[in-house]
Amino acid sequence: MAQVPKSVQNLIEAFERLPGIGPKTAQRLTFYLLHAPKEEAAALAKASLEMKEKTVLCSTCFNIGEEDPCNICADGSRDKSIIMVVENPLDVLALEKANYKGLYHVLHGVISPLENIGPDEIHIRQLLPRLKEESVKEIILATNPTMEGEATAMYIQRLIQSLGVKVTRIARGLPVGSDLEYADETTLARALEGRKEY
Repeated sequence: MAQVPKSVQNLIEAFERLPGIGPKTAQRLTFYLLHAPKEEAAALAKASLEMKEKTVLCSTCFNIGEEDPCNICADGSRDKSIIMVVENPLDVLALEKANYKGLYHVLHGVISPLENIGPDEIHIRQLLPRLKEESVKEIILATNPTMEGEATAMYIQRLIQSLGVKVTRIARGLPVGSDLEYADETTLARALEGRKEY
C-alpha cells in the first residue's frame, strides 16, 4: 500500500475526528484542500481559529455568540416570558428561521446514561435561577424526540413543576410533505395525539 505524506495523513485524521465525517469523506476533503489554492486552505484555517477566539457562551442562555450576553438575550424586543429549552446551538438557528420570538436555554447535550452524561454534565440546573429571577410564564421543552431527548424533557419537567411555571412540549408528528405510508407507528401515534380542530 502506498504511503501518503505525514502531513496529509495528519489532516485526514483531523477530519475523521469531526462528527459525521468518515474515512472516505476525510480523504476527499484533504485531497480537495491539497489541490485547492493555498489561499483557500489559509482562509479555512483562519476562519476556524477566529471562531475559537471570538465566540463565547452566553452566561444567561448558554447559546454561542461574540458577546455576553448574546444578541438574543440582549434584544429588548424578545418575549422574556417564554424560554425554549433546546439541546444545542444548531436548534436555536432552526427555531430562529421559524420566527420564534422568545428566549432560549441551550443544554449542550441530553441526559444519556449509556454515555455517562447525567444532568450535571449539561446546563439543566442553570435554568432554575432564570425561572426565579425573570418573569417567565412558560417553558417550552424542545429536545429531540429521541429516548435521550424525551428523558431529558421529563427530567426538566419534574425539576420545575413545583415552581408554578407552565411547561409545554413542542408538537411532534408528521413532517410537511411526507407520506403516511412511510411514517413509523410512534410518529403516527403522536400525530394522532396532537391533532387539533380544523
